[in-house]
Amino acid sequence: MLFVGDDWAEDHHDVEVQDSDGRVLKRARLPEGMDGMSRFHELVGRFVAADAEPCDVGVCIETDRGPWVRALVAAGYRVFAVDPKQAARHREILGSSGAKSDKGDARALADMLRTRHRQLREVAGDSEIAEAVKVVTRAHQSMVWERTRHMLRLRSALREYFPAALAAYKPLGLTSPAVLRLLAAAPAPAAGAELTTGQIAAALTGRRDIDAKAAAVQQVLRRAPGARRDRHQRLRGHGPVAGRGHHHPERRDHRPGRAGRGAFWPAPGR
Repeated sequence: MLFVGDDWAEDHHDVEVQDSDGRVLKRARLPEGMDGMSRFHELVGRFVAADAEPCDVGVCIETDRGPWVRALVAAGYRVFAVDPKQAARHREILGSSGAKSDKGDARALADMLRTRHRQLREVAGDSEIAEAVKVVTRAHQSMVWERTRHMLRLRSALREYFPAALAAYKPLGLTSPAVLRLLAAAPAPAAGAELTTGQIAAALTGRRDIDAKAAAVQQVLRRAPGARRDRHQRLRGHGPVAGRGHHHPERRDHRPGRAGRGAFWPAPGR
């Protein structure tokens, strides 16, 4: 077998190829991507026997995921993923200096694979169905995380601007379609206080005890600070009540000392 140590970085891979006796056959730095993978195949192809199979080549690397690892597994190489702490301990065994370098890490990985490959975990190739499940699962995880982040932002905004809605809608679930419909219909405290039980019940379609939940939501929204005052002013005609400072332009002021008093107030002594 050939034993390859692969010390990977974000944009390159330092590799070292050893034979079964531990003799170093080749060291190289390969770029990430398809170009680097092509050069990896060429590098290994120089030293394998004419009748060798890809499974006769072992690769030791400090990760078990990513396009590079998937390409190695798909090509038929035996890929062994090791923990970075394992690699660090083996590097200490090889040398007492403790100095860390990319070439030294690649050498330690190749030597660890050659001497301890029976103790290492081999990365298994996944079927097409397993790969599809993996993609769907990761997409689902990302969507759930995004929904949670949006929910936290919404809760923060409601706490500052519309705390009554937070109290009323929290039992329903802030990310539920019903709550989103209610917020779209009444995005402000005054508008929330105007919601009828019928409007709230229409948004809660599909839930149990709709009438009771609608009444409870309406009660919380109408008890919000300022909501009752705004609602009262709407019912009375938007503004101060007549008779309490309301000004009528057509009414003339007939008090003494004002313009127009001569028509109603006799001059002194008359």
